[in-house]
Amino acid sequence: MELASLLRLNRVIRVIGFDDAPFIRNAGGSVSIAGVVCAGTRFEGMVWGQVEEDGWDATDVILELLLGRKFLPQLHVALFDGIAFGGFNVIDLPKLSEQLQLPCVAVMRRMPNLVAVEEAIRRLPQPEERLERLRRAGIIYAYPPFFFQVYGACPKVTFSVLERLTDCGKVPEALRLAHLIGAAVIKGESGSTA
Repeated sequence: MELASLLRLNRVIRVIGFDDAPFIRNAGGSVSIAGVVCAGTRFEGMVWGQVEEDGWDATDVILELLLGRKFLPQLHVALFDGIAFGGFNVIDLPKLSEQLQLPCVAVMRRMPNLVAVEEAIRRLPQPEERLERLRRAGIIYAYPPFFFQVYGACPKVTFSVLERLTDCGKVPEALRLAHLIGAAVIKGESGSTA
């Protein structure tokens, strides 16, 4: 069922929210990512994977965690904490949406400084390819308190979905839990902010 219909009929929206766990920058190697599944704001399950710091595998890892697995048929939308994991391992939002057959949303806590982002990317290998993935994700919409890029749904519906999936604060619960779980697994305890 489409997101607009789920909202109109006041149905539960099942979501997966991905965030990367804390990591030491420029250490190389892999970075853990947590994907938390929620029915509305209620925790229902999770997946765990590894991506390469500043690498190219985030999109493929997410697809491996979901395609042909038990959670995908239940999901209505996929959320990502930002457009990149493990530094600048930029996800391909349109590819994810098309292959998962779900709306995919990169959620940000604030409007990013795009000049600083581009400067940082230009210090990495293959900067043009990374910048192209950012461009393919589309414009950043500002619907305070949410800032997001979306593929597979209209911005207004996406904003309403984000509101519905947020228990308190400015972050949908699936993303908040993914952040807390990732921190707890890596550091032994969750942080104070999510």
